[in-house]
Amino acid sequence: MRWIRFRDRDGRAVYAHVEGEGAQPVEGTPFGAWNDRGDAVALASIEWLPPVQPSKVIALWKNFHALAAKQQQAIPTEPLYALRAPSSLAAHRQPVLRPTSYDGAVFYEGELALVVGRTMRALPPAQVRAHLLGCTIANDVTAMELITRDPSFAQWSRAKSFDSFGVLGPWIDTAFDWTGASVHTRVNGRERQHYPLADMIFAPDELLSRLSHDMTLEPGDVVLCGTSVGSLPMRPGSEVEVEIDGLGVLANRYDSAAAQPHTNSRSIVEKTPCAGSRPFAPLPRAPSARGLQLG
Repeated sequence: MRWIRFRDRDGRAVYAHVEGEGAQPVEGTPFGAWNDRGDAVALASIEWLPPVQPSKVIALWKNFHALAAKQQQAIPTEPLYALRAPSSLAAHRQPVLRPTSYDGAVFYEGELALVVGRTMRALPPAQVRAHLLGCTIANDVTAMELITRDPSFAQWSRAKSFDSFGVLGPWIDTAFDWTGASVHTRVNGRERQHYPLADMIFAPDELLSRLSHDMTLEPGDVVLCGTSVGSLPMRPGSEVEVEIDGLGVLANRYDSAAAQPHTNSRSIVEKTPCAGSRPFAPLPRAPSARGLQLG
């Protein structure tokens, strides 16, 4: 099943499950009891929201063998991570906005993201999947030059926590099998990243188990599995697509405009069929600084 969040015609954020080219709104959430509510709506007409509202977002660094080899760094013996502010989240088709307080390079990072479904606390790897809701796609946008700007303190969290820098979506897939999939990141149509998820140092089951021994993972929390080679700065106006085989495509534009008040909801590429400004279309109830990377 694929779950999305969108803003309905009354301005409410609602969950829905995807059925073909439509979405069926529900009363409740995928983390508990739910029932279908009202008519289905066309995906082409909705205003997308990030598919989840986490209490925390954990971003992995150096979790792929290829990236560690390229940077001539040792393979870590435990997960290396930073926390990203939940307020940084942005949705499919929402712009990634240039911060007003930073004028350096901003990097894209295409990644697999894991969404916790049930509370995880000191779980063994064998029990992780029973507590996982599913997977989504991330562009883990990073203000790379901030990380080492102050030599006395690495600013990982600040570099990732600007409004709109945590792009997630379009949906959470509860049945996705990552074992044979690859990540493809395209910038203005040109492929810049192409790497297999099987190259992860800490695969999802082990990763979530280890993190659950560090901190309690709550329903809705998001873990970004890290990126591999090919992450580069974006130019203003760049259209970025992150595709994961069998999971979907997450698309956004890096906007040259200064950051605006952020709602985690605004759909922006009006030439695409996902533009949120179109009216709802009901469907019958029926039979998507080089050299330093947070990888």
